[in-house]
Amino acid sequence: METFETFTYALDGNLYINLTSKCSNDCTFCVRNEHSTYFGHKLWLSREPSAQEVIARLPEDISAYREYVFCGFGEPTLRLQTLLAIAAQLKQRGAIVRLNTNGQGSLLANRDISLDLAGRVDKINVSLNEATPSAYVQLCRPARGETAFFALQDFAKRCAERGIETWFSVVDIIGEKKIEQCRTIARACGVPLRVRPFIADSK
Repeated sequence: METFETFTYALDGNLYINLTSKCSNDCTFCVRNEHSTYFGHKLWLSREPSAQEVIARLPEDISAYREYVFCGFGEPTLRLQTLLAIAAQLKQRGAIVRLNTNGQGSLLANRDISLDLAGRVDKINVSLNEATPSAYVQLCRPARGETAFFALQDFAKRCAERGIETWFSVVDIIGEKKIEQCRTIARACGVPLRVRPFIADSK
């Protein structure tokens, strides 16, 4: 697989920050299984950037983008300290900061990381993806098994309690029955559910 140093990339008026190619899931549907690019952006990393390298690539005018989003080919919370350093700089400059995550950050860190994120991250999109532990394991193939399904729910709940705008997301192709089951899970965690369309091809 060809690799690159695409640490930031612009898409739909936002600037995305790509910190790692490592992930605690191996989702069957993940775009990176088929492509090294996402809407023309080459996201497989040859190395992981430092916080300063990413900060150096931020625009001088922070209002140039609507949001600054930690999202790439890997799980951003695996680079938590780097993420926090960049997010702190962004907040100092008045940016809106979002994290797209599989919600396993606290599980992987063996501690509650929601307090670290509060004040640095404004919005968190947690990929719920499925309605039951067994279905989640089958679809997302998490390294921690079914524990990950429950951990991501606890993570979302705690982040919402910290005052971070937090929501679950699922893809519409799972069907209306499962979507309704996911709504029930979201309500129990005190967060909304957002249903997003499946992207068949992002080359």
